[in-house]
Amino acid sequence: MSTYTEADVAAHAHANDCWVIIDDGVYDLTKFAKFHPGGAALIVAAGGQDATEAFYGLHRAEILEKMAGKYKIGVCAGKRPRSVEAYGALSRVPYAEPSAFQGAPSPYYDESHVRFREAVRAFYDEHIRPDMVRMDDAGTSPSMDVFAKLGEAGMLATRLQPGPWMMDCVKNCGMKLPGGIAPEKFDTFHELIAHEELGRLGVPGYCDGLGAGFVIGIPPVLMFARPEIRQKIGRETIMGKKTICLAISDPFAGSDVASIQCTATKTPCGKFYIVNGVKKWITNGAFADYFTLAVRTGGKGFQALSLIVVERGEGVETTKIKTSYSPAAGTAYIIFEKVKVP
Repeated sequence: MSTYTEADVAAHAHANDCWVIIDDGVYDLTKFAKFHPGGAALIVAAGGQDATEAFYGLHRAEILEKMAGKYKIGVCAGKRPRSVEAYGALSRVPYAEPSAFQGAPSPYYDESHVRFREAVRAFYDEHIRPDMVRMDDAGTSPSMDVFAKLGEAGMLATRLQPGPWMMDCVKNCGMKLPGGIAPEKFDTFHELIAHEELGRLGVPGYCDGLGAGFVIGIPPVLMFARPEIRQKIGRETIMGKKTICLAISDPFAGSDVASIQCTATKTPCGKFYIVNGVKKWITNGAFADYFTLAVRTGGKGFQALSLIVVERGEGVETTKIKTSYSPAAGTAYIIFEKVKVP
């Protein structure tokens, strides 16, 4: 890689020829300037100069790591790389983290929340980040091996509100919570952190594939299902052995839930429901094992609606549908035809 002096870099200080120094590296940002989220003017203004302080005042260190391979053209003589934050560490860049994690006082967070955030971030950086962009671009949903890792590490459980299901999975299924948090100490602010850290990954399609359907599909089961169903499906999905989604919208009603047409009719013997109908835009529906399904069990209006859990099997057909983001989310069109449910 070439070596340049500061004088060499200073000669490239124009919109159509723009070099900058960051740490000990020299970067040609001429082409990048027009794609810069903050506008080309900021890049051009730094042209020909050492922009290290300005860069780290606005960016995380990993941003430089991502762009180095594409825009770094050499090193600057006499410059030494500065000591930067470890990848994934809580950032000191203003507003790059919630204020409570940058020293601002808060009555809601304590040391356990810092420890929890660091552990969740480390898990995602190790197990999810390396493949997520490739998987998102390819439209490939997370594998069951990935779900099993999420489950064992408590990454699925911590995206749910605190409840007895967490203690059950720790005691009976071998689950451990990130950061060594005890189930009885887990609160809604730990849950908030879990959602924030997933969003930090920045690939919406694949991240939704990591259990967006689970987060909204399992709570009704945990809250309202019979104890034996609650335990069975709760353990299976929280531990990542199986997946679940919430199936509310149908193509006839969209978000007008009171007008859905999918039906569940009780058999004459009173022991089963027969489900018929279609659902559309169901996140994770393409690969779900269970469906928390809104069905019509009576006449018209919302008072005739019920929730029923349907296991994938005979009469259930799912098809991926195209959406405005990656197919990795597994958004589906689902047909239920004479599905027999106890």
